[in-house]
Amino acid sequence: MKKALVVIDMQNDFIDGALGSPQAQAIVPNVVEKIKAHQKSGSAILFTRDTHHPNYLQTQEGQNLPVPHCLEGTPGWQIAEALASAAHLSSCLIFNKGCFGSVELAQYLSREGYDEIELVGLVSSICVISNALLIKAHAPETKITVDATCTAGVADEDYKASLCVMKMCHIHLLNEERP
Repeated sequence: MKKALVVIDMQNDFIDGALGSPQAQAIVPNVVEKIKAHQKSGSAILFTRDTHHPNYLQTQEGQNLPVPHCLEGTPGWQIAEALASAAHLSSCLIFNKGCFGSVELAQYLSREGYDEIELVGLVSSICVISNALLIKAHAPETKITVDATCTAGVADEDYKASLCVMKMCHIHLLNEERP
């Protein structure tokens, strides 16, 4: 079985920076453990990194979310150190993306022929769901899973709604009834 773990946007700005939250901070240990488990089983570990530039506020996203974040090269753009260390980041593929989902990531995963792909990370109702659906569209017969204990949303209702939509789109959920 060829498996991959995709860690979505576990960057400082989403954890404790410009768009950070207690919910995001709470999942960091879970994601670290998930990375370690996947490494032990031989899964590929891939990351996405939200990547914006100085003109962010002039973009459509910047006009709808006027909080500069994940500006390339800044500390907020970096993947959180706990995850970078756990994953030995220098040996992982990283997909920089300028919008919510990465077509490049979805195409890569489809081309590589993974049997199972698990997603974790931030933010469940924006980038996690966007990437999950893109991957499902590019690899419709691949089992795609999201661990509810390894993702968080901006608000609880957004988080729950994103899990519901992913489930309806045949994305498997682990630990759906998290404490």
